[in-house]
Amino acid sequence: MSKFKNFLKKKDIEFSAKRYFIDAMGAMALGLFASLLIATIFKTIGGYIPGAVGKFLIETAGYATAVSGAVIGVAVANALKAPPLVMYCAGAVGYAGYAIGDTFTIGGVEKALTAGPAGAFIAVIVAVELGKLVSKETKVDIIVTPTVSILSGVLVSKLICPWIAVAMYWLGDFINTATELRPFLMGIIISVVVGIILTLPISSAAICAMIGISGLAGGAAAAGCCAQRVGFAVISFRENKWGGVVAQGLGTSMLQMGNIVRKPIIWLPVTLASAVTGPISTCLFKLECTGVSAGMGTCGLVGPLGIITDAAEKDAFFWIGLVLVCIVLPAILSVIFNEIMRKIGLIKTGDMALEL
Repeated sequence: MSKFKNFLKKKDIEFSAKRYFIDAMGAMALGLFASLLIATIFKTIGGYIPGAVGKFLIETAGYATAVSGAVIGVAVANALKAPPLVMYCAGAVGYAGYAIGDTFTIGGVEKALTAGPAGAFIAVIVAVELGKLVSKETKVDIIVTPTVSILSGVLVSKLICPWIAVAMYWLGDFINTATELRPFLMGIIISVVVGIILTLPISSAAICAMIGISGLAGGAAAAGCCAQRVGFAVISFRENKWGGVVAQGLGTSMLQMGNIVRKPIIWLPVTLASAVTGPISTCLFKLECTGVSAGMGTCGLVGPLGIITDAAEKDAFFWIGLVLVCIVLPAILSVIFNEIMRKIGLIKTGDMALEL
């Protein structure tokens, strides 16, 4: 048993929640950003630019979208510290896991469903860990490692991706439908939960992409993510100045995790803000967003761009709602809740200081 443990250690195979659900999932989010997400931005911007430039951006978006699974595969393999040959094979496995699914009859209608990011994620983890086991263990490594990595990954994809596809569909459909039926309650729940996941060292973007969140539910998720990023950027201005505004507002609120661990109460103002902006999004302005964009918030303004992309009608009421829900209300509400807590001594200057 000890020999096997030493062998796993030598191969850098670590069965832990951190390795798979923080490191690998975080890498998957970067893979999504480098393919599907940036493609969405290109496509959105290209739609507003006439002529050859707009056409070029839309064409580029198509190329980036097409390789989403492969990019996720390489990103996850890198997070799992795969040797180079295994990492390159992960591109093929990620493509397979992303694309494989099945046709299901749902509500009397046939739907072709694919496993998407969730399928790519699981298939690549299996392929990479098995590939690492055999990597450089034979004199014909150039044949053995790709064979084991790719065949195992595609086999896993064939076996489980159809089930993942339908499971993700039903989970996403339940959340999206529940939000349509109970927009106020679900607006609060989704906004708060996805916003919290955003700040945790877990990928909210990856989770939103996996379950296929969309419609009002996606708008609520985007509202919660914006509340976390904008909220922390504004309420920590005393400590972090404009560098903190940029790093957290356009970057990530995850920078506050160290401070949150030391003093969890600092998380409350932005979370309360998300509980307010979520139902305002679902009930009043009816903002919608889809997939990975819903889990990004104001990072690179991806969340607002996603809402713009999904908007059926872009009238003055829409633009007012977009600015209020994504920027103005998160800032004002977070400041109000934060100042109340400062008055009663629950939060003090220095609690949210970052080393920038």
